[in-house]
Order: sequence, then structure tokens, then C-alpha cells
Amino acid sequence: MNAESILQSYQHFGVHLGLERIHQLLQKLDNPHQQVPIIHIAGTNGKGSVCAYLSSVLTEAGYRVGRYTSPHLIDWTERICINQKSISPTALQECLERVVAATENNTETPTQFEIITAAAWLYFAEQKTDIAVVETGLGGRLDATNVCETPLVSVITSISLDHWQILGPTVADIAGEKAGILKAKCPAAIGELPESARIVVEKRIQELDCPATWVKPAIDLGQGFAEYQLNQNAVKIKYQLPLLGKIQLMNSAIAIATLQTLQNQGWQISPTAIENGIAKTQWPGRLQQTTWKNRNILIDGAHNPAAAIALREYVDRLNNHPSPINWVIGILATKDCDDILKALLKKGDRLYLVPVPDQNSSSPAELAALAQIICPELTLCQAFSDLTTALDAAVTGDNLTILCGSLYLVGYFLQQQQSQA
Repeated sequence: MNAESILQSYQHFGVHLGLERIHQLLQKLDNPHQQVPIIHIAGTNGKGSVCAYLSSVLTEAGYRVGRYTSPHLIDWTERICINQKSISPTALQECLERVVAATENNTETPTQFEIITAAAWLYFAEQKTDIAVVETGLGGRLDATNVCETPLVSVITSISLDHWQILGPTVADIAGEKAGILKAKCPAAIGELPESARIVVEKRIQELDCPATWVKPAIDLGQGFAEYQLNQNAVKIKYQLPLLGKIQLMNSAIAIATLQTLQNQGWQISPTAIENGIAKTQWPGRLQQTTWKNRNILIDGAHNPAAAIALREYVDRLNNHPSPINWVIGILATKDCDDILKALLKKGDRLYLVPVPDQNSSSPAELAALAQIICPELTLCQAFSDLTTALDAAVTGDNLTILCGSLYLVGYFLQQQQSQA
């Protein structure tokens, strides 16, 4: 069995939050998670970008840096990286085989996410990484990544409504789950939060006596440059922002605040390493400019209302006099389709709705009916059976074409591009 088939064999166990199974599994593997210092990152949006900034800068500073993120766009190997290089298919398969062997005689079968998470810890420990940047999969408190008792820094990037079916119906409920990654007396870096979330996180910080940094966005200098200074005593960092969108002023600032916390702990990270590392950061599938049959298009996950708002804001800033957009959209059935479409659609836009392949997708026909209620002044609203046909129809004319609504859809698009290259 290769890595893909091993992981697929655990898919039917679904999402089952809890730490007992992962602790039992890691103990059988000699607790690799205790051998690697980590930065632990939770949040509704921005986690991946912050992980990308941190791993790029720490690599630039000369460290051997592990990075664990999810979901992947094209291949499982993307989730586990050292110094920006994905684990090889062979190494991933070997790690997974050892993890699966360790599950024998377990009272309860681990989930797919627990299996891949254990493989990441095993790989990072055996590759003797100096530090690992670890992104939560879902929530925080009961997420399989939440097994380290003394993270170097715990990071919460943002909190808004997403996965409410599992994490709770309100932003405050979700904040409680995200705040579960905070540990007693361990430093924390927190992005801007809604008031109800901030109250919950502040209370948890006080209970645990965490030295906390509440991060403000960097200053936009224009021409793709930004500036961040944590406080009057800190070094002022001016840097080029390679990732698009206003939200990156916040995400990059969170990364720099986290790095400054590491500097205070003795990690050697120069201002030059920060500037160069951020400039070299890559994070595919998020406000990424690409092409479809030689026509320019923009792709972005925009898989929850907050991310959709950020995408629409970026597009409107891009066009001082906004022109209609050609939207190619597919959304998972578990997502807040109503608010995602409300955030994206405006009068005169054209909408091409597609299924998300191999996922629990919303019906394009049902999304079309919903979209026409939300924005009856669309120039066009049509359901398609597949992405290729929809994109072929959408890229005609001069309007900007945007593919969004699901990271799985973006991943499928990139996979198709790769196979045709």
C-alpha cells in the first residue's frame, strides 16, 4: 500500500476529536512530539499563511524547520515539510507504515488525521528538526496536534464562524476551542478578534498566566511593502509582502511578533532573516494569480464567510472602479453557503456554479437558486456539472475570472493543471 491508500483506509472513521487516541499512539512511538520544540497555530483563517511566513523566516535564519499544515492542495506530502521541501512519497509511506503498526491492539482505531499527525511528529523527530511550525486541523482544544505541553509560542490568528457544527454555534464557543492550545505560562501571540472571542481568550490567558502579545496589523507602505514594530523598544521591520490581500498585513505581523518572542527566548533570528524570509514566502491557492488556457484567472479558497469577505475586499481594492466579476464557485455542503455568496456577489457579476469533486459538495443547482435570491441582479447564474466546462464558459470576455469557494476545489484545479503540464 502506498501513502495515499494507507490514509484512505482511515477516511471512513471521519472527524472524531479527542486526545486519548493520539496520546496512546505517540506513546507507542516513543513520544516523538516531546523531542521537537514547536510553535502551535490555531485560528479560523490565516493559519496557513502564518505557518508559511514562520517556516520561511526560520529557514532563512539557518534552522532546520519542520512545517505541518492541512489540508493539502494536490498531494499528502505537502502537509509535512522540512525547510520548505515536502516529505518524499517513500518517506511518508515508511512513516505511515510504522504509525499503523503502532495502532495494533489499540482499544480504539485512530482517525485519518491522527495517523498523518503522528507520522509528522515521527518524521520531524527522526530528521532532528530544530523547531516545528504546527497548524491545528480543527479547533484546538481536542485537536490531534494539541499534545505539546510547553510550546515555544501558541498563536491564534483569527476567530470567526466556521465548523460550527463541531466547535459550537457561536464565535465565543469557537474561541473557547481555539484557546485550548494555550498552555500555562507559555507565551502567546493573538491576532485581532471579535469582542466576544477576545473576552474568552483573555480569560483563558489570565487563568494560565500566559505572557500574551496582542498583535496589530502592519502598516501598509504601498507598492507591496509593509512595516511592523511590536512596540517602541522593538526593531522596526520593513519588508516586502509576497502574499496578496489586506489580510496579509495582519498575518505577517502575527508571524513577526511570534519571531520576536522566539528572539527573547534566545533564538538567533536577525532582522535581515525576517525581511528575506517573508519576501521568499510562498503559499499556493490563496489569492494566487494563474492562468486557464492562456487566460489570467485568480484562485482563492474563500471557504468561509470571513475569507470570502477578505477576497471581495481584495478584488474591490484591485479595481478602483469595480467591474463585474466572473465567479466560478463550488462550496462544501457543511459550509455557510448563504453568507459566502452574500460576501462575494454584486450586481452585474456572472456566476458559474460547480460541484467540488470527491467531496460532500453543495448542489450547484441549489446554490444557483440561493444565489438568485441573494443577488437577483446577477447578469448570469448557471449550474455546471464539472469545473472544466464552467471555466471554459467563464474566461470569455474581459471580466476578471475568480475560482473560489473551497480549498478542495482549488486543489483539484491545480491538480488538473499539473496533469496537463
